[in-house]
Amino acid sequence: MNIIQLLYNSLVYILPAYIANASACIFGGGTPLDAGKHFIDGKRIIGNGVTYKGTFFGLLCGTIVAVLEGIIINLNIMGTAAFYFNTFEWAYVGFLLSLGALFGDMFGSFIKRRIGLAQGRPAPILDQLGFVVFAILFAYLIAPISFEMVVMLIIITPIIHLFGNIVAYKLGFKKVWW
Repeated sequence: MNIIQLLYNSLVYILPAYIANASACIFGGGTPLDAGKHFIDGKRIIGNGVTYKGTFFGLLCGTIVAVLEGIIINLNIMGTAAFYFNTFEWAYVGFLLSLGALFGDMFGSFIKRRIGLAQGRPAPILDQLGFVVFAILFAYLIAPISFEMVVMLIIITPIIHLFGNIVAYKLGFKKVWW
């Protein structure tokens, strides 16, 4: 597989996770998932940044994007991908990728609270790759990807994540550019 096809397949596969992660930020707010509770160490479990509303819209938007991808790919509008799913399978894989991405973000927040990082403070690598690693893990049994695709995603995700954060900051969805 050439590098362009590898990049295309990698982006098609992970797009629902990217969208879920971004949608949670854009549509979030309100009651935090941890409901203000503290862990056994006395620190917040996750913090105010991970909310019911953001989680719901992240799952919804990521799954919708997967269904749209399935329609586009199955109609061969933008070329074929290295994997084939029917529309129901696209929805299921998209849901799992979205759930994994959101769980990865929650896990990152949990770790950041444990090490004393305040909400919104950067945690390089954890912020950029945690959501993608968990997205792949959650969907892997249903939709495994090649080692090359995993490597490609690990390389391109920090760049896309930084670019997305800068755009979200400029549009007023985030308070900080990282």
